[in-house]
Amino acid sequence: MKIIRNIGLTIFLICFAVFLSLPFLGKYKLTEKTFTENFSDVNQQKVLKPALKDVFDKEYNSNVAFFNDYNKAFDDANKDFRDKKEWDKVINDNKILDITKSSSIGFVKDNSTLLFIICFLISALGGIMYMVPALFIKPVAGIKNDYIFKRGITSRGIIAFCFAAFLIIFYIFLYQKPAYLSNWVLLMDGLSNTLTGGNSSQWFLYGFLYCLVMSVMSVRMYIKYRNNNYQLLRTTSVLFFQIAFAFMIPNILTNLQLPSMDFKNIWPLDYTFFFDYRLTELTSNGMLGYWMLGWGIFLIIVGVPVMVYFFGKRWYCSWVCGCGGLAETLGDPFRQLSDKSLKAWKFERIIVHSVLVFAVVMTIAVLYTFFTGSPKLLGIDTYSIRQTYSFGIGFMFAGAIGTGFYPVMGSRVWCRFGCPLAAYLGIVQRFKSRFRITTNGAQCISCGNCSTYCEMGIDVRAYAQNGENIIRSSCVGCGICAAVCPRGVLKLENLAEEGRFDAYIRPEEKAF
Repeated sequence: MKIIRNIGLTIFLICFAVFLSLPFLGKYKLTEKTFTENFSDVNQQKVLKPALKDVFDKEYNSNVAFFNDYNKAFDDANKDFRDKKEWDKVINDNKILDITKSSSIGFVKDNSTLLFIICFLISALGGIMYMVPALFIKPVAGIKNDYIFKRGITSRGIIAFCFAAFLIIFYIFLYQKPAYLSNWVLLMDGLSNTLTGGNSSQWFLYGFLYCLVMSVMSVRMYIKYRNNNYQLLRTTSVLFFQIAFAFMIPNILTNLQLPSMDFKNIWPLDYTFFFDYRLTELTSNGMLGYWMLGWGIFLIIVGVPVMVYFFGKRWYCSWVCGCGGLAETLGDPFRQLSDKSLKAWKFERIIVHSVLVFAVVMTIAVLYTFFTGSPKLLGIDTYSIRQTYSFGIGFMFAGAIGTGFYPVMGSRVWCRFGCPLAAYLGIVQRFKSRFRITTNGAQCISCGNCSTYCEMGIDVRAYAQNGENIIRSSCVGCGICAAVCPRGVLKLENLAEEGRFDAYIRPEEKAF
């Protein structure tokens, strides 16, 4: 079994090395025809073509050299407009990713299908081979987590910090400099054309990687928790909703030239739902568009409180949400790193509810502009509010920090400290829900497994020792605390709303 594990690790590392090398490979040659195909605006072509005359038909050996000349030409073309402060005439270089892909020549372009198989399919196979030997380890009560604090990757060692740095850098380039990832995006064109009817973007690449990583790490969850039906069903659920609702359906809708929508994504997590371009797109697509708009509003006003009342926030955070799905699969090896201190809990409550307030204020501002046409609310530019939230929360917090900090702060950094929808769900769960985790303090042996592996930083053992129900607003009902308990002390239940705040009473004591 050790041989299979080592072979799988070797395959994965080789494929991952190939994947990392791709942005630095290939050659680029921009032709006037390629430029014209990507820039359809005739007026922009007249301005840009003279500036790009020295770039056309020149062969570049790296994307860095290509970008330097291309961006310099753009700056030269816009110089007069900027000097004259004619900001409406300044040309945006948002086509640079498409142009870079179209200008690609040589090894990567000629072998895109083979590289797709190596970088994604064979690497995934290697990862699965690395996990399979765990099937032959006899499971014991409480789920074994041997040596998890003695491995560098799971105990903030050098490997963990390298992994965190890679994730953060990836998100920075994905959001801010996607053209540098053009060779990765290029590999996805075949699949993208099949699903969407067009070439891929950095977001198609991201969606595919998201699904692939979750699928591979779900295998690990299936093996590790194979004797726990709750975990098997929960893992299957988040995987299904991510692949079907977040990836497949939106791309198929795009192929059908219909509004693209992730039907499980709820405002304010989907903070762009009320943005002007989204509302315009939906309202201009007839009954289907209005139905999509109505569905989104229904989930916010009716779906969330009703479902949380009956099932707690776990129905979404642990069974449906893509952020939670990644945290429960890729992030599972890091869940023990979450801070359980009282200080962390205080910061958590302040920060997550502040983000919720920010999301509400931003939404009011953008809706005000949409309905009135006024770009300012109380003297503040509503577009700047939107941009601040998109950059600070959508990119930095949810992406770079929320995922990049998995190996450093645990798997639910975003869900715990930043997600405005989690805050909304949590408020309902805390005060109006049937869900709670009941504890039998008489059976607790104070092993601490439950607290150690709580990804939301809850000191579960303290509740268990006192026989208190766990009704914390932050609890996502993942059930891992119950899974790792060797004594069956914890139980996830949906009972009558009465008694949620009461301590557990043993059956034999009720007679007294």
